[in-house]
Amino acid sequence: MEIINPATGVLLTTVAAGSAADIDSAVQKAQRAFEGEWGHSAPRERTAALQTLAAALRDNAEELAQLECANVGKPLGSARGEIGYAARVLDYYAGLASVARGETVGLSGGLGLTLREPLGVCGLIVPWNFPLVITLWKLAPALAMGNTAVIKPAEWTPLTVLRLAELAKGILPEGVLNVVTGTGAEAGAALVAHPGVRKISFTGSTATGRTIMASAAQTVKRVALELGGKSASLVFADADLEKAAGSVMSVFDNTGQDCCARSRYLVEKSVFHDFVERFVENTKKLIVGDPLAGNTDLGPLVAAAHRERVHGFVERAGIKPLIGGTKLDGPGCFYPPTVFTGVTSDSEIAQQEIFGPVVTILLFETEAEAIALANNTLYGLSGSLWTQDAARAMRVARAMRTGALSVNSSSSVHLELPFGGYGQSGLGRELGPQALDAYSEVKSIYWAQ
Repeated sequence: MEIINPATGVLLTTVAAGSAADIDSAVQKAQRAFEGEWGHSAPRERTAALQTLAAALRDNAEELAQLECANVGKPLGSARGEIGYAARVLDYYAGLASVARGETVGLSGGLGLTLREPLGVCGLIVPWNFPLVITLWKLAPALAMGNTAVIKPAEWTPLTVLRLAELAKGILPEGVLNVVTGTGAEAGAALVAHPGVRKISFTGSTATGRTIMASAAQTVKRVALELGGKSASLVFADADLEKAAGSVMSVFDNTGQDCCARSRYLVEKSVFHDFVERFVENTKKLIVGDPLAGNTDLGPLVAAAHRERVHGFVERAGIKPLIGGTKLDGPGCFYPPTVFTGVTSDSEIAQQEIFGPVVTILLFETEAEAIALANNTLYGLSGSLWTQDAARAMRVARAMRTGALSVNSSSSVHLELPFGGYGQSGLGRELGPQALDAYSEVKSIYWAQ
């Protein structure tokens, strides 16, 4: 498969198009490792291995950042930050690997014990927008619990995941970490269907998530799905408008290719025009261009096909955006930040996940209307509230059907907190200590006395 630099259109390299046979080979290796050294390792040994792998990421941070920049089109500064964050994910779960997960309960006539045991071979299917980071969201807790893994990276952006596997040689026993590149239709489908895989963790589109659930049901394997989003940012009249309207990167970070992107702003009527004016002015300041340039805010979209998809949403909106909305010239897949007002809450552009630098701004008049608009979506992944009223913030946060929220901030993904969605944004949670439970079985033992 050809891997293209989305900023230049230049061929970076080619990678193998893995087959069902390749998946089977990887699963068998992972199973042998699970039944052998790794599956019987002490927690302190897993802690040491994950810490050593984190150090390897830091030692090779610039190489990995350059690779992510070239493969995904991320601004280099953002890519550097992501590599540092990925190493912290490994350190976090290295620390938790040695924390006891079971408990003892006194019962009539004896003791009750609960144990947390690893599942076995886990299939990890990762997306193209944050390849290395999301790989480690899945891999680090899986390994910390004593599982082994077969990773299927996104076909457009496999390069940092492949480099991770190279760095893991000599740190992890053979067979613990396996990577098979290929298409979702062949390699991905084979991984989901394989009877030797005990869990699938997938991040990607809701449509693909439905297919994975159906296939995984045939072998009754566990499934965790982090799917689409159409997150809302609610701005009340008492909010700090300068700060709220300055949060444009909550939509446009990673060129809008983020499930948590606040692609719907809902603004109280009395401050609507003031907010829109400020938001547009802040958007105009953003620089779209070469990911290697130090002042770039938005790089390209990941692929030409994806740019066509994003532009299709803009064209079908039927109205002219306040800013943006045209494909930029040049060999790369660049697209400008695009802002719409004047659309209805049930329009395609306000309902569907565009996964590009496109935002709609709608108005509301009452708190109840704001909540209704925020919940008027199939998704429920993330969101923000902007208000100085603490009671209102808690009231509205409880009423919103979404898995992660922030108040007076656009940061809702934190390593120490569980992350996942409601509705068609998926099921299960990643991050936080809860992720370890998601990669384990519970066994109860009654010990008579």
